Amino acid sequence: MASPNEDPHGAPAGAPNGAPAPLHTPARPPEFSLDAEAFLEMMVVERGSARLTADAYGRDLRDYAAFLRAKGADARAVPRETVRAYIASLGVAGLSPRTQARHLSCLRQFHGFLLAEGRRVDDPTQGLDSPRRGRPLPKVLTEAEVTALLAAARTREGGKGLRGAALLEILYSTGLRVSELVSLPLGAVARDPEMLLVRGKGDKERLVPLGTPARDAVRAWLAVRTESLPAKGSVRSRADRFLFPSTAAEGHLTRDGFAKELKDMAIRAGLDPHRVSPHVLRHSFASHMLAHGADLRGVQALLGHADIATTQIYTHVLDERLTSLVKSAHPLARKSKP
Repeated sequence: MASPNEDPHGAPAGAPNGAPAPLHTPARPPEFSLDAEAFLEMMVVERGSARLTADAYGRDLRDYAAFLRAKGADARAVPRETVRAYIASLGVAGLSPRTQARHLSCLRQFHGFLLAEGRRVDDPTQGLDSPRRGRPLPKVLTEAEVTALLAAARTREGGKGLRGAALLEILYSTGLRVSELVSLPLGAVARDPEMLLVRGKGDKERLVPLGTPARDAVRAWLAVRTESLPAKGSVRSRADRFLFPSTAAEGHLTRDGFAKELKDMAIRAGLDPHRVSPHVLRHSFASHMLAHGADLRGVQALLGHADIATTQIYTHVLDERLTSLVKSAHPLARKSKP
């Protein structure tokens, strides 16, 4: 849960990615309260939050509700001290400050909703300080390591190899989120586009350039793509809409499926597979762009970050580049003659 790659609103404890179960949720959590259901519906319908985000908030709220029941408290009347005790209990259990802050963010939005709806007259989260946390740097691969990974992808034979190469080339060319990548519609690459129209979080659309190597890899994959389609029927009809079709319920390659494929590519490239993931490549894309002169606002637009603060985790790259620039160009930074 403490991974620096975790999205600030990513899946909390108990998520299906193998993370530990929530601290206070019983084996069979009770049904959501009407307040929680209304809040989650508002998140999806009014704010356009992704379903995965709503599911994450739901798990956090189940954990919170179990804690309140143990204290004999109710969300509509819980005092600030009890909310503070809940956040403190997460720290005592060993959850990172980052994870604690994510839980508090969920509670702030939930109690703000109750206040706005007139379901309580105050907000018990007001005045609570966020857990202090460090600023972990994103994990990235070097440019040489990415080159080795791309080369390894191209050496795989058959349709699976061409698909893997296309996935990897698109990912490193665009910095897409893995969910955006695997769910790309077939129409996104119609007529060999130089730009991809991507639908991201909250159904927001953005355009990202598609480099020549990625376009070449996509063309090679499209030549054999139909061989991977399921048998005729409703499954085939659903899968045929996607660039990377699959027999999975979604109709396209799953995130876990691609992550496993990426581990295999890492082993072929002689890299530690534990260091390679779709999100690490997204971080690598952003860091390498900045290292080669891209500005922070441009990278923000490419990544689809709503807030520039999210993109600022990459400023360590800018710091290094600016320091090097000053040392090489500023007259007072020149080495004095012996």
